[in-house]
Amino acid sequence: MQKLKNFVKKYFKDFSFFYRYLRSKIFIAFLLSVSVGFLDGLGLTMFIPLLQVVSEGGIADSEEMGKLGIFIKGLESLGISMTLMGVLLLMIIFFSLKGAATYLRSIYLIILQQSFIRKIRLNLLSMLNQIEFKRFITSDVGRIQNTMTGEVDRVQRAFTAYFNTMQQAVLVIVYMGFAFMANAQFALLVTAGGALTNFLYKYIYTRTKSASRSLTRYNSVFQGQIIQHVGHFKYLKATGMVGTYGKKLKKTIYQIEESRRRIGFLNSIATAVREPMMIGIIAAVIFIQARFFGGNIGVIILSLAFFYRALTALMSMQQNWNTFMEVSGSLENMQDFQKYLETGKEKPGKVKLQKFSKQIDIQEVDFYYGQEQILKNINLQIKKNQSMAFVGESGSGKTTLVNLIAGLLPESKGQILVDDLLLQDLNKESYQSRIGYVSQDPVIFNDTIYNNVTFWAEKTPENLERFERSVQQAALKEFLSELPKGKNTPLGNNGINLSGGQKQRVSIARELFKDIDILILDEATSALDSETEKSIQESIDALQGEYTLLMVAHRLSTIRNADQIVFMDKGEIIDIDSFESLVHKQERFKKMVELQEL
Repeated sequence: MQKLKNFVKKYFKDFSFFYRYLRSKIFIAFLLSVSVGFLDGLGLTMFIPLLQVVSEGGIADSEEMGKLGIFIKGLESLGISMTLMGVLLLMIIFFSLKGAATYLRSIYLIILQQSFIRKIRLNLLSMLNQIEFKRFITSDVGRIQNTMTGEVDRVQRAFTAYFNTMQQAVLVIVYMGFAFMANAQFALLVTAGGALTNFLYKYIYTRTKSASRSLTRYNSVFQGQIIQHVGHFKYLKATGMVGTYGKKLKKTIYQIEESRRRIGFLNSIATAVREPMMIGIIAAVIFIQARFFGGNIGVIILSLAFFYRALTALMSMQQNWNTFMEVSGSLENMQDFQKYLETGKEKPGKVKLQKFSKQIDIQEVDFYYGQEQILKNINLQIKKNQSMAFVGESGSGKTTLVNLIAGLLPESKGQILVDDLLLQDLNKESYQSRIGYVSQDPVIFNDTIYNNVTFWAEKTPENLERFERSVQQAALKEFLSELPKGKNTPLGNNGINLSGGQKQRVSIARELFKDIDILILDEATSALDSETEKSIQESIDALQGEYTLLMVAHRLSTIRNADQIVFMDKGEIIDIDSFESLVHKQERFKKMVELQEL
């Protein structure tokens, strides 16, 4: 069984990918295709007895139909007479049933497609949410965005083309089966002719797949460039570099369109030669059969009908397969991207933290980024509702240490305990739900103030009360009262309608609304003017004693009132003490204070 699974994975990689999401539902689709072909074949078979009845009168003779006569005998055993009325009625029944089966097949494929794409999107979202932060920060953002948006649509096209190909392949097999039963010699000739067409299509498939891979690669590059273009637009505009950076985008656009042109050109060839090749093969086989082999004209006509159906299905199969090749690069990218997310999946702890109640202990922790050591032998204890600030020069490891405490990065050596529980054993989501995080670049969504603060919570009396309390704590109350729409005021893209200080207050209010125990402020006031910084600092100072405050600060004025200051340098903790004590104990810290004129 394992050998069979390995064989399927190796030679039917795409089928395995679809099967992973749809399981046995795939085979129902194939069964419906067999039904369509079989019912169509039975309907076509009725043309011979119809010709017999019309030309000779009386009842059709199954003996003149070769192996196809088995179907006539079977119908006669059911008491159905092969008279003109009986044959015509059977034709109507078979083709009506074929129409119903065709309808069911089409509807079922639509249902499968919707189910598949829904599962793909949900799976990607789930896997992205579970990826390690360390893996995420080294990921290609353009590829992530392209795969989760544009590539999903192309994978949907791949799904449709693949299953249309498989359905046409099933029809080819069914029609060829009927053809061989009607006239095996004739069938072999057409089969040989049809096989010759694969040499042309194989060349087209190879070239199309190569162009599809290039298109996927360039789309990912373009998405990344667009993200940077939008994110850095102010700088590019202010420095007159919009045109220069625009040249990079134009180059990628030309590469994308060149890949599309190649795909379209190859697809046009495949479409143009389809019917001429089919008619040529049929004409050649009819000439050979009539000139050298002879035979019953009725059986030859029926065989021709089957072969026309089979060759039509074959050409359609080749056309659909070429369409599949057009988007196969996206399917490969989707499979590789899912493997990438899977290998970067965060290992979930099993212990859920209901509430942070005692302390965080950091014991002999080292952290490496690749081969570079960022933190060295960190020992630290943080008690509940204590305010602690991390200071030091750029690159001293302040933010990295806070990221370890927040569970964003895994320690390379040593251990971190939260309420005497190993952090790595904790369910990260339960722990991180107790944490609020405010960074230098506040997160503002393009929505109302209420939705930004409450994260789209329903406007229940309880939530409205919590909203009012959190905006009061974040010193937003006065600002809200000045707005005509109050809490329903839209903030615009990335908070374009707010000042820097107002953005920070909204971010702080959001974290306080969440019912947290730990509030992390990572350079939260470094981008503000002195007056706004002082106002925000007053709001932060008012929170001391209510939350465990962890502050990363470059401006030392903002952490003057912290319970303890952690002074860091080159990834090590140099000293831990109060602000005033460090000024007297540490000469380097004293110089930092003097430089900032505190």
